[in-house]
Amino acid sequence: MSAVQSESLARRLATLADSKKAEDIIALDMRGLVAYTDFLIVCTVRNERQAAGIVDEVRVQVKRESALLPAGTEAAGEAGWAILDYLDCVLHVFTSEARDRYQLEDLWREAPRLELQLPQDGVRGHLYGAAHG
Repeated sequence: MSAVQSESLARRLATLADSKKAEDIIALDMRGLVAYTDFLIVCTVRNERQAAGIVDEVRVQVKRESALLPAGTEAAGEAGWAILDYLDCVLHVFTSEARDRYQLEDLWREAPRLELQLPQDGVRGHLYGAAHG
């Protein structure tokens, strides 16, 4: 997969997670830091059920749109962490407790962040402003 394709996939994974109301979505650019992947996409969910919904949505949509299947899937519900490994991009779906425990952003703090323009960002900001303004 080319660098442009892996960045496009990273953005798509983030957008799909966002469409299922994941929060605090970031994409870490791992190129130049590790050889096993180009991007780590990390997001937070309220519970394991929401995590399962995101994993299912991503699997279905990426397969339908790009004919890609994850090379690996790990869902440790009790650990609050699910992973979809597309080799060049790895999606990590955490509950807030698990995200605090594993601290991937801190572990990879030297990784540049991919600027994401997510559709729900504007909606959430508008709704927050309407509710709290």
